[in-house]
Amino acid sequence: MKGVPPEQWEGYGPLKVLSEWEVQNYFPDSSAILRPVVIVGPGDRSDRFTYWVVRVDHGGEVLSAGKPTEAIQYIDVRDLAEFFIRVVENGTTGVYNVAGPETRLSWAEMLSGIRAVTSTPVSFTWVDVDFLIEHGVRPYEELPMYRPPRGEWTNVFHQDISRALAKGLTFRPLAVTAKETLDWFKSLPAERQATLRTGCPPELEAEVLDAWHARGRG
Repeated sequence: MKGVPPEQWEGYGPLKVLSEWEVQNYFPDSSAILRPVVIVGPGDRSDRFTYWVVRVDHGGEVLSAGKPTEAIQYIDVRDLAEFFIRVVENGTTGVYNVAGPETRLSWAEMLSGIRAVTSTPVSFTWVDVDFLIEHGVRPYEELPMYRPPRGEWTNVFHQDISRALAKGLTFRPLAVTAKETLDWFKSLPAERQATLRTGCPPELEAEVLDAWHARGRG
């Protein structure tokens, strides 16, 4: 946003930056700013991470975006809350990226970790991003959490969390987050379980998978 007047900034990201500037302006030596990535876990009403947990639990062939080696970061809301408490109790100041896990995680590893907490047979098919877009699939909308590592999103899931780790940021295992998110979701009313708030509709997923497998035939 360099060169753009602040009054022209719109949307969550720019407004969050302006908020941080105001905090730092009024409390330059006594403020703590925490910057979490995708917040996940039981109680998440956005269904972004929940979509993947539920979809893997349903089993079958799962449409997955890009390359399995691409990086992903998230933070369990309970780990975020605990870090907030540590920061307040210790009088910690500064700016901190809050993301997990502690070491690099790929999309394949995340989905495999989710699979480990279910007993449903499942497989993952990785589809080229441009192919997805051509067939009506919007990354981050139909495939929640996924950002193609290009342009402004190149390093979105490569946040340096070393400062937060030094101040006591800790993480629950992926298996705990996945299992407890799934248990929470299954405790919701049936009508809520039937209406995930984001994710790829089954019909679109099947259509795209069929088109992907049919490449070069005929």
